[in-house]
Amino acid sequence: MASQPDIVVFGSCMVDLTCYCPRLPLPGETIHGTDFRLGNGGKGANQCVAATKLGGSTALIARLGNDSFGLKYKTHLTSMGINTEHVTLTDDVTCGMAQITVAENGENAIVIVAGANKKLSVDDAKKAENLLMKSKVVLFQFETPVESTIQTLEFISRKGGPLTIVNGAPALSNVNHRLFELCDVFCVNETEASLMTGLPVTSIKESYAAIEKLHSFGCKTLIITLGGDGAVFSENGSNPKHVTAPCVIPVDTVGAGDAFIGALAYMIASLPNTKLSTKISRACSIASISVMSKGTQSSFPFRKDLPSELFVDNDS
Repeated sequence: MASQPDIVVFGSCMVDLTCYCPRLPLPGETIHGTDFRLGNGGKGANQCVAATKLGGSTALIARLGNDSFGLKYKTHLTSMGINTEHVTLTDDVTCGMAQITVAENGENAIVIVAGANKKLSVDDAKKAENLLMKSKVVLFQFETPVESTIQTLEFISRKGGPLTIVNGAPALSNVNHRLFELCDVFCVNETEASLMTGLPVTSIKESYAAIEKLHSFGCKTLIITLGGDGAVFSENGSNPKHVTAPCVIPVDTVGAGDAFIGALAYMIASLPNTKLSTKISRACSIASISVMSKGTQSSFPFRKDLPSELFVDNDS
């Protein structure tokens, strides 16, 4: 039996089919690519792997198709040291799939087919109640049914459970505000924030207005990631603050948001004496490192390859 995890992820698994090419094709255009990779992805699994590679103790609640892809994926997760007791192989449905195109400048375009991820429900969470309630942080995303996320957040809230983080990705409009009210931390990128608020989010200043509107929806602590410009955040309606990110030349930005969320969850679970601003700054640094390598989970850094000061539990 695996040990009790500090971080539990209720989320998605996707098989990544990634093509690399000089630029993104125009609508209706066929271009020649330069490389192809078959990999493991999905925002839930990605965030779980990112936290695990930093040294976090983790568990994943997810669904895979009961096929060769699903069997290989579950084996991969287990080999990483993730508790997969509640990763369910599901009959009569395929694994989630992601078709990814990555340009030389790091830009990407992604099409996902949810597959078995659509089957993830609050019943899966209830079966993992012991893991959920004894953890320190629970993560959610939008690649599984939002209603399942809301019901699971309600279940955790009724039980007086741990801190919850919802990553509102991929972007959705008209999200039930109950979700915002239930989670402790809500995190999106600038595109997702714009879709949810109806406001432009193309600068740090504009992100402040988006944060104000998201707070009006019932959000508590908010984080908007801004790529190379770092992130802005606000705790419980306080004035938003900006956190910078290191300047790097991106090779592949796929999964950068998941590297950030996984790192943030690790920091929150493991560094109780460190300010949120510092945790966000360190998560930005780790996400910046991930974009300098190809791949998704394979680009996430291991703790041994990172500066030790990222893991010191103080702000000195």
